[in-house]
Amino acid sequence: MHVVTVVFQVRSAHLQDFLREINQNAKSSLELESGCQYFDVCISPKDAGKVFLYELYDDRQAFDRHLESEHFQAFNRLTADWIETKEVQEFIRK
Repeated sequence: MHVVTVVFQVRSAHLQDFLREINQNAKSSLELESGCQYFDVCISPKDAGKVFLYELYDDRQAFDRHLESEHFQAFNRLTADWIETKEVQEFIRK
């Protein structure tokens, strides 16, 4: 399994919009991408603007297809100005 974690720091003025859009992106990923097995959206109890994603894909190619998907591209364009920082890490689940 290919594991992806993402930590966003979202501008407070856009947090509710971001959460709506990231949850829709997660739902679309799970419904439309056969290689996406898990997509969890979490927020920090101490910093509501910190959003953590935990995603599981069959392999790196499935993640690449996610990045190329229409729904991800639309999400990425829409939310780009709402995000202060974004840190993406990738792992292999053993």
